[in-house]
Amino acid sequence: MEADALCGLLRANGIECFHRPTDAAAGGAYGGPSASGPTEVVVNDGDLEAARKLLPPA
Repeated sequence: MEADALCGLLRANGIECFHRPTDAAAGGAYGGPSASGPTEVVVNDGDLEAARKLLPPA
């Protein structure tokens, strides 16, 4: 849910993004990906600095 909110903020400021589970979230049942856990927000390289200025520090 937090990643959706962060992407909403980025998109409202003209920055394309998406989010996905990180490798750390791959420990779900039977070795499959987990529905919860660490998530990363991904932006284009050219938008990285602008995104960092908008988002709170990790």
